[in-house]
Amino acid sequence: MKRIDFYLIKEFLLMLVGGLIGFWAVFVVVDAVENLDRFIDASVPIKIIMSYYFYASPWFISIGLPMAVLISTIFTVGLLSKRNELTAMKSAGVSLYRLAAPLIVCSIVISILSFFFDDQVVTVGNQNRKRIEKEHVIKTRRKGYNARKRNIFLQKSDQFHIAIDRYQPKLKKAVGIAMQFLDDGRLTERIDANSMSWSEEEKGWRVNTYALRSFHPDGFESSVKLSRGDTLLTIDFTPEDLEREAISPEEKNYAQLKVFIQELVESGVDTTRWEVNLYGKVSFALTNLIVVLFAFPLVASKQEGGIAFGAGMSVFVIFGYYAFIRFGQTLGYKGILEPMLSAWIGNIVFLAGGILLIVLSRK
Repeated sequence: MKRIDFYLIKEFLLMLVGGLIGFWAVFVVVDAVENLDRFIDASVPIKIIMSYYFYASPWFISIGLPMAVLISTIFTVGLLSKRNELTAMKSAGVSLYRLAAPLIVCSIVISILSFFFDDQVVTVGNQNRKRIEKEHVIKTRRKGYNARKRNIFLQKSDQFHIAIDRYQPKLKKAVGIAMQFLDDGRLTERIDANSMSWSEEEKGWRVNTYALRSFHPDGFESSVKLSRGDTLLTIDFTPEDLEREAISPEEKNYAQLKVFIQELVESGVDTTRWEVNLYGKVSFALTNLIVVLFAFPLVASKQEGGIAFGAGMSVFVIFGYYAFIRFGQTLGYKGILEPMLSAWIGNIVFLAGGILLIVLSRK
């Protein structure tokens, strides 16, 4: 059986490498075509464009890995079936469970490696990719830049922190604001506002419907001032600071994101969206295991046209899985489900389905 295990693993890994290269090339070409006008308009040098795609490559590999694992499983098992090797192994008394074991072990190892790859390599690549966009694309195309930024946390000094739910660079308008003013690490004042917009003439922020809370040195709230009118707030940050310092979960690894969430909790900021993204970093890595659990029995149980049937069904399953994952995340963002459950609900449902599929397959 060791020889059969090594044979299956070798075929699987060869297909996996080929699939990864193929998906990486497709993503690079599609992204280059989509961003070509941005690079031309901003007159970005070829060297910078090459650096951009060098740093983007880990992200492309990460999102292509589950699909490459799916294709690798389909073709590995499908070719075994087509060459009657699968039938010979079953005739020799080797069960479907035993044949699936090396691929399942491979998928578990790939899932673990995928998590650390995303955590240590992809996040660094995303940081550098975003930096290139800001310095060479967004900076020179400011008028056309209208992307919404979410979940911004800015710390300009030890005395001032600000958290924003949503920010629109073109309108220079922020929604869901929490500002903290500190002295020697102790919270002295806090401003919570529904919205604020930048006034170019007054060089300040127009704040609408806010609450100003003052805190005693011992930590308890000493006074609260409420206002539903507009107030000009002059503080030490500008729209340029927000656009430069805005961060996203993709740019932080698991440990950094966990510490960041703790800082937001201590500042009294809602961290639901961040927690969903934190748990999603772990749950996404298990996609590799789930696609193997679905693809293997679908292809192995179909003697005629197994590759085509398995490919069709498995692609349908993985797109359904991604849709379910996004649906769960949305429920988590809205607070309908707990952050951990919203990130894991897709894995729980499809992992159970994959196990059931293997159990019900002909052994």
